[in-house]
Amino acid sequence: MAHYNNLVRASLTDMYQVKMAWTDFATGRHEIPSTFDYFFRTAPFKGAFAVFGGLRQAMEFVNDYHFSAEDIFAFKMDPDMAHYTAEFWQWLGQIDCRDVRIYAPPEGTIIFPRTPVLRVEAPLAINKLLESTLLNQLNYPTLVATNAARIRLVAGWSKKIWEFGLRRAQGADGAVSGSLYCYLGGFDGTSNCLAGRLFGIPVKGTHAHSQVQGYKDSDLHHERIMGDRKTGEKFDLTEAAITARTTLQQHELVPDAKTNDAELAAFLDFGWKNPTNCLLLVDTFSVLRSGLTNFLAVAIALNRAGYRASGLRLDSGDLSYQSKEVRKTFIRVGEFFGFDYFGKMTITESNDLNVDVLEELNRTGNDADAYGIGTNAVTCEGQPALGGVYKLVDIAGTPRIKLSEDKIKITIPGQKNAWRLFGLQGAILDLMTSPQGTIPMPGQDILCCDPFDETKRAVVCPVSVKPLSTLVWDGVNINCSNDYTAMRSYVIEQLRSGQIRADHLRTLNPTPYKVSLSLELYQQMHDLMTEETTIERLT
Repeated sequence: MAHYNNLVRASLTDMYQVKMAWTDFATGRHEIPSTFDYFFRTAPFKGAFAVFGGLRQAMEFVNDYHFSAEDIFAFKMDPDMAHYTAEFWQWLGQIDCRDVRIYAPPEGTIIFPRTPVLRVEAPLAINKLLESTLLNQLNYPTLVATNAARIRLVAGWSKKIWEFGLRRAQGADGAVSGSLYCYLGGFDGTSNCLAGRLFGIPVKGTHAHSQVQGYKDSDLHHERIMGDRKTGEKFDLTEAAITARTTLQQHELVPDAKTNDAELAAFLDFGWKNPTNCLLLVDTFSVLRSGLTNFLAVAIALNRAGYRASGLRLDSGDLSYQSKEVRKTFIRVGEFFGFDYFGKMTITESNDLNVDVLEELNRTGNDADAYGIGTNAVTCEGQPALGGVYKLVDIAGTPRIKLSEDKIKITIPGQKNAWRLFGLQGAILDLMTSPQGTIPMPGQDILCCDPFDETKRAVVCPVSVKPLSTLVWDGVNINCSNDYTAMRSYVIEQLRSGQIRADHLRTLNPTPYKVSLSLELYQQMHDLMTEETTIERLT
């Protein structure tokens, strides 16, 4: 499967990457072996974790990496590049990723600040050229998948969650990517037809308010002939619905019902032409007075033809109160007509839902079965971007470090493998070791050191160990999954199974997760810090 977006190509990079590549080429440094780490320093949304997304699409980019003749021509037209040599343009036009090796955990892995997510080994100039595009392909997917996982955790596992963000997403790519990575993070599906087709995501849809607003009262009295699913007997669906509505009103099965005929006409046409999955939006006029009654009238009429209406959607007002009243009415009407399934018809809620709103619905009580979440799912209103970074950690086999007065910006030098160490209560910590260092093994003690605090050390004897640095690009082959349904299941397994402790996953004041170094890496890092730090003279 190729990358779904043809804009993702080698020239989707920042100009300074090309200028650095030229400088390396012109000074003979472009083929020096180098290693860069992709990681993030703080978890998004004031949480403690993230869900790794974007790996497969990033590897599709790497697999097809090349600059086209048109790319080279465009660069040559830049006055600042007029002095770049023909040899450089020839080199740039011939490079690919055959000499690149990339290590990463499986897509969908729960990841934590400072643990290396990607280790990219490549010739220096190529590694720099890859930076901006890889960050673009990993940061947004990880942010959206994390946001979706947080929403899933708050909503609970009994609810269906559908992503409705197409119209509010940042452009076409934001819409497709948003749908994909919401699904990866634990959503049940999307309204986005293209994302569904590209990635096998379940697609659902109801109707908009315009479906109701386009009708007038006189449209109600049109004949709508329908046949029974089993017998084929014909009857007028309109007549059946009007009769049902009269019964509902006469027996006060829906309290204070005052219905709109245009709304009933719209519901009838929609149910008539979509009888196998009729879910209606009921808040165009009044949810409890008109929309609910008209929905029930259509549901009763469809039942006569052997169809079961799916349910309704609430999109405004007090969702908690409305959902409770709707559920009680469903049960009451079902008992009156002898339709057992009525009490279990789906109540879907939408209307700018986010983590805070869902937590409030949980607090006040809510009888919804499903949520439709659009804007706040794909735009990640709680945080606009993930601060993933791509940093040089080794050149020609020599570890390199970036120092800073801000401790959080100090990098951990050298090539590293990452491991997740598990105890009886789930993950204990992530441990970084050198590729040639001791491999942590179940049942064996290993010393784990905090990168920045020499007083924080612990001996861990793991029950099990999971490698987080597996070869996903070997220069020829992509060695990671493209099965997003399986990835979603993997995310859910981690969130539900206790692999990651609940206090690390909670949305409010989560416990920070421990990320440690082997003693060898700790000593290497602090030796470099001492070596590279300028000693001031105070007078």
